Amino acid sequence: MTVGRLSSSVAPHRARPGRVDGGRVLRQALTRPSLPALVVLALVLAFFAVRAPELLTSGGLAGVLDIAATLGIGGVAVALLLVAGQFDLSVGVLAMSSAAVTAVLIGQAGWGTWPALLASLACALLVGVVNGVLVVNTGLPSFLVTLATFLVLQGTTLAGVRAVGGSGRIDGLDEAPGWSSAAAVFGSTAQLGDGRFRVSLLWWLGVTAVATWVLWRTRFGNAVFASGGARTAARELGVPVRRTTVALFCLSATAGWLIGTLSLVRLDGVQVSSADLATGLDFLVVAVLGGCLLAGGYGSAFGASVGALLYAVSWQGIVLAGWDPPWFQALLGVLLVVALVANGVVGHRLKGVPRS
Repeated sequence: MTVGRLSSSVAPHRARPGRVDGGRVLRQALTRPSLPALVVLALVLAFFAVRAPELLTSGGLAGVLDIAATLGIGGVAVALLLVAGQFDLSVGVLAMSSAAVTAVLIGQAGWGTWPALLASLACALLVGVVNGVLVVNTGLPSFLVTLATFLVLQGTTLAGVRAVGGSGRIDGLDEAPGWSSAAAVFGSTAQLGDGRFRVSLLWWLGVTAVATWVLWRTRFGNAVFASGGARTAARELGVPVRRTTVALFCLSATAGWLIGTLSLVRLDGVQVSSADLATGLDFLVVAVLGGCLLAGGYGSAFGASVGALLYAVSWQGIVLAGWDPPWFQALLGVLLVVALVANGVVGHRLKGVPRS
């Protein structure tokens, strides 16, 4: 049994010629969590293409994809957790914290680039394990657990970097052993026309493709859907809900580490500030825009990536149109309300759709 996937064994019935089978159309639509986001993305893109035609130039597209790549990596990880009925608010701060660990090990301790990256990845995974174990062993809401993690990492990162480096900035890392190879993996760019496309785009596409395959084609994906759709029933049927939950928190921690590493290599250092650490909710917004239900059991990695594109097109379109930047927050709020209402309708409809 997998909750969140629609049954193919529903008893068929004949539809009258010339009439649309509404139930069948509904079932097909509900199997595509990203469909509403795709429709809204097309509308928003068309609107800003008229208001700011440069959005569709290579430079404009490069800007959109640069924003969407980072958001998409984190949004996909958060989407998997939402499908399993969990939240993670610590991805954004974990990105900054893991980058800070790498920078301190390279700049202050004299480590090579790759050993420092592996050490920071281990630290990120430890945070993911702690989050997961606390959630499954205490029964505390993951929202509160990861909020606590956010606050702890925020404080220790800000205070730690300032204590070690004397300020919130650590740079001059490009002379470290192994930096050139790390820059090739995490910081490469390609110039096409007047746009510079970064390798983060390939990381984003890879993460989305792998997550989509895992979610829909593996036993682990079955366990993710079952954990979010009917947790008690899943446990009774032998689904490893606890292990799946911990693994998902580790995956979101890895996504945070990857985002931090991409930023670190791009800037040749790290700049820690409270403003940078306060963006963790963006990944949750992206996942919801992409069609994930807050109640769990429904969503997709592809939908989260569409949500990231919608976010990026809205932001870049407002900038290129010359609007006052606060309009982006207003537009994002409207899009989020629309997504929540649509998700609520979907959640209500799903109650009447047979599942296997």
